[in-house]
Amino acid sequence: MPRTSPYDIVKFDWLLLAASMLLVVFGLTALYSTSLAGAGGPLSSGGSAVPPDLGNFWKQFWFAVFGLVLAMALPAFDYRSLARTSKQLLILSVLLLLAVLIFGSTVRGTTGWFGIAGFGIQPVELVKFLVIVFLAKYLSDYAGQGRGLRHVLVSGLAMLPVVALVLMQPDFGSAFLLLVVWAVLVMVAGIRRSHLLLMAVGLAVVAVLAWTLLLRPYQKDRITSFLDPDSDPLGRGYNVTQSIIAIGSGGLTGKGMGYGSQSQLRFLPERQTDFIFAVIAEELGFVGVFFLCLLFGVMFWRGFRLAVSARDDFSAYLALGITVSIAVEVFVNLGGNLRLMPVTGMTLPFVSYGGSSLLVKFVMVGVLESMSMKGTKS
Repeated sequence: MPRTSPYDIVKFDWLLLAASMLLVVFGLTALYSTSLAGAGGPLSSGGSAVPPDLGNFWKQFWFAVFGLVLAMALPAFDYRSLARTSKQLLILSVLLLLAVLIFGSTVRGTTGWFGIAGFGIQPVELVKFLVIVFLAKYLSDYAGQGRGLRHVLVSGLAMLPVVALVLMQPDFGSAFLLLVVWAVLVMVAGIRRSHLLLMAVGLAVVAVLAWTLLLRPYQKDRITSFLDPDSDPLGRGYNVTQSIIAIGSGGLTGKGMGYGSQSQLRFLPERQTDFIFAVIAEELGFVGVFFLCLLFGVMFWRGFRLAVSARDDFSAYLALGITVSIAVEVFVNLGGNLRLMPVTGMTLPFVSYGGSSLLVKFVMVGVLESMSMKGTKS
């Protein structure tokens, strides 16, 4: 009999992996450029001889290397083994979120990081993936059993402690992402219009409670500045205003890496995380933005393709949940940069600085690759 290998290179989705790697290249290039700001870069005043601080660049580089190894190695394992531990993974999510609230570090008003050996580890990034696994398993167990309200309520109640703990950090962006993923998967699983209305009411109640009890003043300012950014252009609306200026000044081909005035002269805040898209738009222009969005489009296409061609319901829900979670982060981040949505602190997947996010995204890619080799119909 022919030997079988857990690693089928023919079915490996090289296009998906290439898109994720090129997105990382975009991010590293932008990080290197922002590291030149005020340190002898092209726009530095007085020809400063201070060397650039490339600490974040090299941290992200090595996280990318390790993440790529994970994405290449994980397909050798059967992703379906995750289904057997879905409940334990949900419990682990709750424990991680409790631990970070008790022992974690506070950065910019959010208690969401463990400080380990000079690195900030953000457990909510892993929690996003673990919750998707739980939802995929739960909904697949009840697929085809009707559109009962029970499955909506049970899955919602399972999500409640996770979302509540994330809001207590407070991390509005991650809580929003978890709720969107849950809502999308429940709707795909089948839901009556009356149940959909009930979900909408529940989400509205969560939003009101979060606004009243959990959101800090600076987070409320992000939302009010989105509604009327011109009311305080030098205060609450400053970040988004500078982002719009940076994006608009990039033109067709951009000003060139290291020559973006908004980023190099430090007018653009959080340019390595929340507003790295604005850096790319200013320095690479419409052409750079087009290719960046094209790469994300390729990722979404390959993810949805896996969901449609999945052999079983668990695989379909898992692929869809992973793809939707990445898509939500992309659209929320770009929407914040373009003044189409409030700035929530959600970073741009594979591009923004952040080791925890990058590693988990490569884990997701690895799971999708495992699915491509083991969980599709063809």
